[in-house]
Amino acid sequence: MGARGGEPKGVVCTRDGIVESFHRVHVVAVEGETVVATHGDGGLTVVYRSAAKPFQALPLVEDGVVGRYAFTDAELALAAASHNGEDLHLAGVRSILAKVGLGEEALGLGPLPPLSTRVWESLLKDGGEILPVHNNCSGQHAALLGWVKAQGYSLPDYLRATHPLQERIREIVAAFTDIPAGRLQTCPDGCGMLAFAVPLETMALSFARLASRSRTDEGPRRVLGAMAAHPFMVAGTGRLCTALAEVTGGRILGKLGAEGVYGLVIPHLKMGIALKVEDGHRRALDPAVIRVLDDLGLLSPAEAEALERFRWRRVRNTLGAVVGEIRATFHLGSARSSPPPR
Repeated sequence: MGARGGEPKGVVCTRDGIVESFHRVHVVAVEGETVVATHGDGGLTVVYRSAAKPFQALPLVEDGVVGRYAFTDAELALAAASHNGEDLHLAGVRSILAKVGLGEEALGLGPLPPLSTRVWESLLKDGGEILPVHNNCSGQHAALLGWVKAQGYSLPDYLRATHPLQERIREIVAAFTDIPAGRLQTCPDGCGMLAFAVPLETMALSFARLASRSRTDEGPRRVLGAMAAHPFMVAGTGRLCTALAEVTGGRILGKLGAEGVYGLVIPHLKMGIALKVEDGHRRALDPAVIRVLDDLGLLSPAEAEALERFRWRRVRNTLGAVVGEIRATFHLGSARSSPPPR
């Protein structure tokens, strides 16, 4: 694909200075209601996937479920998580289910290996069984089952697209995107929940509104506050979502979505950022996210240094020798003064 002087603008994987693979990246940053920086195609239709979880957790606060079942802030953070399946995560999911009065069999999502390679390898070594509770979405499902039970709706079919739970979440996404609920494009997520597809600029706007409303509305304030206070529950060991909140003291919150999607919420700036790696490869996300934060000047020198391990990744051969690297080569474009399309 060419030598270093001819690198394409995105995230590249090099081997001995030669670009071996390339990931095209699209980014939109919105402050308030205004697009302030972009890279790539802001009109690209993107599916939130798990980046929508902070929005999907809002009914837990707004409809009194957190209070009814005495969910802790750590458990609320887990409801917005794509967790590693580490011991604290599994204990949190089981605590939520116990408070709601349900067993693990109530989880409608399928078994999925833990996102943590270390946890997965340990589970296999010990002869353990991969269960639905290991699924990175199990905290969300456990908590939302609490919503279903509190509202008196049917539990077994809570993943049905027309179930009141899914309709309630659809209304929330509509409110943050200005797309009428009946016009929202939806598709099944990997865990069975409804996933929502919108232009990347609209996704960034929704994160900016989540940031802004966290200053005035209890739902966004409690959900983002829980994520900031308990970053380990949002992801886990070695994950950027956790490190961002830890390093910045909760000033910057990130949420991973499958297929190369990432959302960022910066409450004090009323800023939201949406990022999509076009080919969906997760390895490109961390360097891309850090490049965006660098370009926007959102990290202090100390924070930037603390997050250095996410800025680029070494490529090693089977002997352990470093033979290349994965790094971002793009920069955000100049600010625009127009609002995102509705």
